Amino acid sequence: MPVKKLKTFLDGNNIKYVSIKHSNAYTSQEIASSAHVSGKEFAKTVMIKMDEKMAMAVLPASYHIDFEKMKKTLESDKVTLANEAEFKYHFPDCEVGAMPPFGNLYNMDVFVAEALTRNEEIAFNAGTHTELIKMRYKDFEQLVKPKIFQFSWRTISFPKDPSERWQDDL
Repeated sequence: MPVKKLKTFLDGNNIKYVSIKHSNAYTSQEIASSAHVSGKEFAKTVMIKMDEKMAMAVLPASYHIDFEKMKKTLESDKVTLANEAEFKYHFPDCEVGAMPPFGNLYNMDVFVAEALTRNEEIAFNAGTHTELIKMRYKDFEQLVKPKIFQFSWRTISFPKDPSERWQDDL
């Protein structure tokens, strides 16, 4: 059901996309890995409150939001992470935490991290924790018309096993 609304919208706009089924996953990095998509191409949707108004921040899975930079750029008094109880009723056709980055379908502003625009293609949740959509970034931008600016920073992860962290030095 959730995927149908998005696919109908994409089909109605003659957009080429690929639907990818994957094992049940919840974090953006788990989803990217499960679907064999790079962390920089997987567009995670983070729900934010901007002066108490709900909005979407869309950024690569391997990035984090700089809330101070968002606040300054958007000239807002307060920009915070929204909790599930605050936004889940906005998405009755989606599993909580699996919203696609199409705020235009839900009457919400969408802010895209500049880092995401460097990708030819992006992939994102299609409304469930087991399916994603992959499409051209330019098509996404044309349909959603997000505000694009730099509001994120890339995370650096280390292998869990400390002995693997310096293998290049061996």
